Amino acid sequence: MGLLDRPEGFDASPHPVVAELHRRLPGLRIGRTGAVTEAAFPTICEQKVTTLEAKRSWRAAIRRWGEPAPGPAGLRLPPPASTLARLPYWELHRVGIERKRADTIRRVAREAGRLDAMVALGPVAVAARLESIVGVGPWTSAEVNATALGDPDAVSVGDYHLPHQVSFALAGERRGSDERMLELLEPFRGHRQRVIRLILSSGLRPARRAPRYAPRDIAHI
Repeated sequence: MGLLDRPEGFDASPHPVVAELHRRLPGLRIGRTGAVTEAAFPTICEQKVTTLEAKRSWRAAIRRWGEPAPGPAGLRLPPPASTLARLPYWELHRVGIERKRADTIRRVAREAGRLDAMVALGPVAVAARLESIVGVGPWTSAEVNATALGDPDAVSVGDYHLPHQVSFALAGERRGSDERMLELLEPFRGHRQRVIRLILSSGLRPARRAPRYAPRDIAHI
């Protein structure tokens, strides 16, 4: 819930937009789940596809292999790593996850015990271990560290939308790049994820000028 987050050392003054967002959103906290692989599986689903496609696939995986959650609400738990590790890739294809992402999920699932035991070692160690697995890069490790470890400095380099949103919010530029995003966030090193969360929570983004991308149905390819 973010109760262990420590925003006291965050200095929002280097940029007036960040300072205003920090003033308007004083309760923003970065939570952490402590569950590396639980964060990794849906994050891998988001590699190279739209958020809608990824959520659709992960929802289907939960319905297919997740167990009922305790309580009366009819919720389901995420599939356990032991189940995902045993699945052949074509089973994941049936829920819209092609072989490359399916193989990455299965590799991470086989390392679940080691990965989840590394939480206490911090984001750098977790990122290094994750990125040693074929199919996991800096974008995935940053997303996992932000969710599982509550890393206040995580930056998802390689994201499709994020550089544009940061560049628009901090420089008024409609189009951005990873390099430009990192340049704009540099004054906030140590709390760059916090600045990103402020920007995403604010709704500041360039106006859409093209039709939304039509999701693919990989399960039927």
